[in-house]
Amino acid sequence: MKIVDKFGRGKVIFSLEVFPPKKFTDNIETVYETLDKLTGINPDYISVTYSAGGNGNVEHSSKVASIIKKKYKVESLAHLTCLTSSAEEVDRVINDFRHAGTENILALRGDINPNTQAKNDFKYASDLVKYIKKKYPDMGIAGACYPEIHMESENEVDDILKLKKKVDAGVDFLISQLFFDNEIFYKFLERAQIAGIDVPIEAGIMPVTNANQIQRMVDMCGASLPRKFSKMIQKYGNNPIAMRDAGIAYAVSQIVDLIANGVDGIHLYTMNNPYVASEIYKSIKRLL
Repeated sequence: MKIVDKFGRGKVIFSLEVFPPKKFTDNIETVYETLDKLTGINPDYISVTYSAGGNGNVEHSSKVASIIKKKYKVESLAHLTCLTSSAEEVDRVINDFRHAGTENILALRGDINPNTQAKNDFKYASDLVKYIKKKYPDMGIAGACYPEIHMESENEVDDILKLKKKVDAGVDFLISQLFFDNEIFYKFLERAQIAGIDVPIEAGIMPVTNANQIQRMVDMCGASLPRKFSKMIQKYGNNPIAMRDAGIAYAVSQIVDLIANGVDGIHLYTMNNPYVASEIYKSIKRLL
């Protein structure tokens, strides 16, 4: 089933993200234990990350996506990066996913890695989207979007035009990068609407339960930190239990506001932490 067909049925889509072991030698059983707990939340789908630059483990990603679909009867969304892959390599990965029962792909460019040579077949995510749409029309395609603009974009206009190009190439729906200020997300939705982007857009929410996560997130995606968020970190950052509970409460507050304002969906970056995901779901399940 294409995930996009779940949208527009009078409910807010609620989805989760998990990551498989980075190396083939790592124990995959730990992910299955996580899935045992996460699937009890009954999400609309679960996305499975994919490492770029030749350092990832495609086999584990495919296995995890397959077990989500076949064992837990939940739709899976497999991430796929393209910057360092040839068309032949992309074909192999997509066919691995298809053979495993995965029908949906999150098409990504992937991060630039100075230690890994980029190839010439796919320069942007929009190139990958166009390729999948033409060669694998039965596959559902999701794309990423950036409420605070992509760190490599020149400005908001440049960023939204590139996103429009990706959507026009064949993206079915979008998942946003994490953000901590809902007003930034609402302004992004306005820009997307003005640009004629009319596909569903899920809000990406990452609960911050550890103060050490913050700098890594800011470096990774350029997310700005609202004053109330920074105050929370200052007050509870040295108390692990209090920080965990405060991070859950902050994420719940964001989600309640987003749902009240008619968001298409909530995509929860779980960091493979079923306790945090379950606590958030318990607080918002009657709102979905």
